[in-house]
Amino acid sequence: MSETGKASGGSRVTKRTPLYDQHVSLGAKMVVFAGYDMPVQYPAGIVAEHNHTRAKASLFDVSHMGQISVWGAAGAQALEALVPGDIEGLAPWAMRYTQLTSEAGGILDDLMVVRAGSRLLLIVNAARKEADLAHLQRGLEHGCDAAMLDQRALIALQGPAAAAVMARHVPDSETVAFMTARPLSLAGVDAIISRSGYTGEDGFEISVAAEAAARVWARLIHEPEVAAAGLGARDSLRLEAGLCLYGHDIDEDTSPVEAGLAWSIGKRRRGEGDFPGARRILEELIEGPKRKRVGIRPEGRAPAREGTEILDAGNATVGEISSGGFGPSVGGPVAMGYVEAGCAALDTALSLMVRGTPRPARVVALPFVKHNYHKP
Repeated sequence: MSETGKASGGSRVTKRTPLYDQHVSLGAKMVVFAGYDMPVQYPAGIVAEHNHTRAKASLFDVSHMGQISVWGAAGAQALEALVPGDIEGLAPWAMRYTQLTSEAGGILDDLMVVRAGSRLLLIVNAARKEADLAHLQRGLEHGCDAAMLDQRALIALQGPAAAAVMARHVPDSETVAFMTARPLSLAGVDAIISRSGYTGEDGFEISVAAEAAARVWARLIHEPEVAAAGLGARDSLRLEAGLCLYGHDIDEDTSPVEAGLAWSIGKRRRGEGDFPGARRILEELIEGPKRKRVGIRPEGRAPAREGTEILDAGNATVGEISSGGFGPSVGGPVAMGYVEAGCAALDTALSLMVRGTPRPARVVALPFVKHNYHKP
């Protein structure tokens, strides 16, 4: 990634992804996010980009995310010492969602892991990638090591038309199943293409060399079903899909069980209990956590933003909103938050303190919009 000068309105040096010029040429509104100049929206606006993704396909630049390579003969075993997920059980070119956990049972970051040939490829959050790399380099044993793949870009093609678009350029892409990846060629460029995403829709994430990113972007953006989408739509899409955002819905104080991520901890890992924070996490799996992440539907049209206080029927504070906003596909406000376990049952009546006024809301099932992942 190339560095640019001072960010507007401040002295902080920001970075640019290899697709910065493409965003500017499309009229994107750029903002600083995790140290990068990133497109928050294009001229059509966030709602239009959101709806287009749900109906057709959108192209997202997610090159600010960290791509980390882990290598060594016992790489999977070494990584399992740092995460609760089953990494040794990964088949070649399969991928798995897991978390880096602390000794206290909190989430240092959440990530995707791909068994990419003789190495593991990790996709981590932009704001945490340097800390994650240092954590891995300190913690990996068995002669294993890790390095940041700084000269790679990451592009996401998301939406129900993504498979048809991809098939025009990568005929073998139809063989890429959900939560798997393959080394393939797109626009004459070597790529690692995975079938996954952060929108709740079918789609692909494409890892390529930084110098080839503009070529891949140009090939896909000119397809009739495809439009560019920015961080704003990416956030509203993932919120409707009930997906966690690090630093908001999950953090170092949150356990995977509290966050509703227990499904990512397999039977073998629960039995072995040899991952950081296992004492707390296993105890919560058996006894239940004291608080839980839940879906919340506020009544009316006013959204409840992060930090909004949650009250029970007796007006006692029982939690806080972690993510909230307007759900274009839902046609109203949606939110996620943590509440005391006794208030987490579906249809529990709550109140949200929005601008000093208690507004009625209810606990609802997640996700707010049905996932449309490709699962033959």
